[in-house]
Amino acid sequence: MLQLLPLMIERVGILVIFAFLLSRIKIFRSIIHHESQWHDKLSLILIFGVFGIISNYTGVEILKGSISTHTWQHKLDVSSAIANTRIMGVAIGGMIGGPLVGLGVGLIAGLHRLTLGGFTALACGLSTIAAGLLTGLLGRKYSIKQDSACKAVIIGITMEIIQMLFILLIAAPFELAFELVKIIAFPMIVINGFGMLIFIYIIQNILLEEEKTKAAQTNIALNIAQSTLAYFRQGLNPESSKQVAKIMLKATNADAVSITNRSIVLAHEGLGGDHHIPLEKTSTKLTEKVLREGNILIAKKKDEIQCSNQACPLHAAILLPLKANNKTVGTLKLYFANPKNIQLVEYTLAEGLSKLFSLQLELAEAELQQKLWKDAEIKALQAQVHPHFLFNSMNTISALIRTDGEKARQMIQRLSTYFRSNIQGAKNMLIPLSQELEHVHAFLALEEARFPNKFIIKESIEPELKKVLIPPFTLQPLVENSIRHGFSKGTVGTITICAYREKDRMVLITEDDGKGMSEDTLYMIGQKNISSSTGTGTALWNIQERVKKLYAEKGKFTIESEWNRGTKVMITLPSKEPSIWREVDD
Repeated sequence: MLQLLPLMIERVGILVIFAFLLSRIKIFRSIIHHESQWHDKLSLILIFGVFGIISNYTGVEILKGSISTHTWQHKLDVSSAIANTRIMGVAIGGMIGGPLVGLGVGLIAGLHRLTLGGFTALACGLSTIAAGLLTGLLGRKYSIKQDSACKAVIIGITMEIIQMLFILLIAAPFELAFELVKIIAFPMIVINGFGMLIFIYIIQNILLEEEKTKAAQTNIALNIAQSTLAYFRQGLNPESSKQVAKIMLKATNADAVSITNRSIVLAHEGLGGDHHIPLEKTSTKLTEKVLREGNILIAKKKDEIQCSNQACPLHAAILLPLKANNKTVGTLKLYFANPKNIQLVEYTLAEGLSKLFSLQLELAEAELQQKLWKDAEIKALQAQVHPHFLFNSMNTISALIRTDGEKARQMIQRLSTYFRSNIQGAKNMLIPLSQELEHVHAFLALEEARFPNKFIIKESIEPELKKVLIPPFTLQPLVENSIRHGFSKGTVGTITICAYREKDRMVLITEDDGKGMSEDTLYMIGQKNISSSTGTGTALWNIQERVKKLYAEKGKFTIESEWNRGTKVMITLPSKEPSIWREVDD
């Protein structure tokens, strides 16, 4: 028994070397990752089937209790058997590839063992087939890719024990079989278990290396994405594209980087810069194909790049589509001087970057649409300034100049404040409540000068809330609505403006005791523009929409009104919303 151990270690060493060399082959590494495909399963059957055949040939012959010195077994004596590492290859193949691979490897290794002869040929052949099938079934539950290596080793040892049982049950004569098991059981169980452990560690190392590579690629892609985000947020233009191309050139193995939109080259960095000139039309059919089909293309020959300059040093390229809103808006091209430099790593990285850049362009487009929306909203609110407001204000000031020069001067200052607030509101998404109140006070002063004693203003604002940021044109249009539409001619109305804190929110209320609204009007107001001789409800609709878009469920806009009793508008906003504060800082 002890004499057999070093010989078995020697055989396992041969197979471990074979396994290590196999692990360095790119095709084998690829198969390990994608063995779910039928052709990958067939490859695994052939690889581990050969592994089993080599194990048979390199086994140690046992002849009537004596250990033979032959190193390569071709044909065994009728009284002979062999101690080998066959079960190790069969078990690993089954656990990697499942029942189909396990059965296939077991058949190849088991049938080959039958051809060598010996009194254990049938027992070893059947046990090998059974081991392949069993380990394949167990491989579905215990994966050597995810579970600890100890589980796989235990399974391998169990298969070796089962083989010993087959020999005792099937091989004849029983006395010879029993004597054989006494000699080979311990060395084969121990050495096969040890060899299986090493083989599993080799396979798991392949998987670990792949995971590290993917992690490194992901890290590179995220770093590139982070570095390019500020530029792609500006959209696809020559300046932003130039900066992105520089970043890509430093961060990848490409020898040159180009970015195009649908018609011209926006930027080119690296080799070939003397003739790949920005702002010229895209000239290659390959680029046109990417723009048309929206798929990644690889050119591995200089002719495929179709560069007009015969001395161009760029001989290969990866062309990536840049998309926004499901439309291809441009291309990113990674050029290589040597086609061999385009490896799977480069392709995978390029594919990930294509998706990240496309997402960045979509975000840039969304930000642009948001800005356009804000500008449109503000312009719609500014357009609501009464067409004759400036004319009437100037007339009032003109009259005051003759009777009260000081008051005329104050009105000019108020008018200046009013229009300055209009301009500031158009430039900012949010402004302090104090600034909005300044806008309201300027408007009220001008209206009071024109229509003395038409309304009374009551104001109750908690001082600390004046610093809270709110959307511009939130209170002023509401106050204007009360004056223009709420009060009947000849009556004196009261407008109340108040702001108070309610837990972590601020409540803004504008209330009047004017004519109020009917139920039908109240139902439609703030939901959509309405047709009316006195107004369209655009201001209310705009305020409600901006509160909804800026604060979502954290903001609230409600209108209460009763005919001949007045109208109350209540706006609830976060008193300090971090994301909104950051937006203003930007």
